[in-house]
Amino acid sequence: MSNQSLYVYNEAMQSIIARFKYRGDYVLASIFADDVRRMTLAAACDLICAVPLPPTRLAERRFNQSEALIEAAGLAHVSLISRSESDKQSKKSRMERMNATQTFYPIGDAAGKSVLVIYTTGATIRLVAKALMEAGASSVKSITIARSGS
Repeated sequence: MSNQSLYVYNEAMQSIIARFKYRGDYVLASIFADDVRRMTLAAACDLICAVPLPPTRLAERRFNQSEALIEAAGLAHVSLISRSESDKQSKKSRMERMNATQTFYPIGDAAGKSVLVIYTTGATIRLVAKALMEAGASSVKSITIARSGS
């Protein structure tokens, strides 16, 4: 499991991501499109997968930010995992997020394929990677918009 981030998660990026994720500013996906596309091509994976939102979160936000990033970059993706309802990650401490119970489960076949996951930030990638490996993925890489150094 390896992750590459486009930017460092600082105050400015925190504000931009909050506008994108929590205030529905869908158009912000386009400012990341070129960098997402470039890093995706460099990752050279067989499949691209978005991080699914729980149904209640999707209803609140009105779009899936992970899918928006992929679509703005002009990339195709497949649904390999789904997600059950869970508490909001943004309300948890870093330690709570790192120790979260599994809410992702495989719904597609990734047998023998390398999978790239594109998403905004977060510790959920470990749970996503586990579900993708259960779906048969040979490897999982991820691209995040921003990630803190720790």
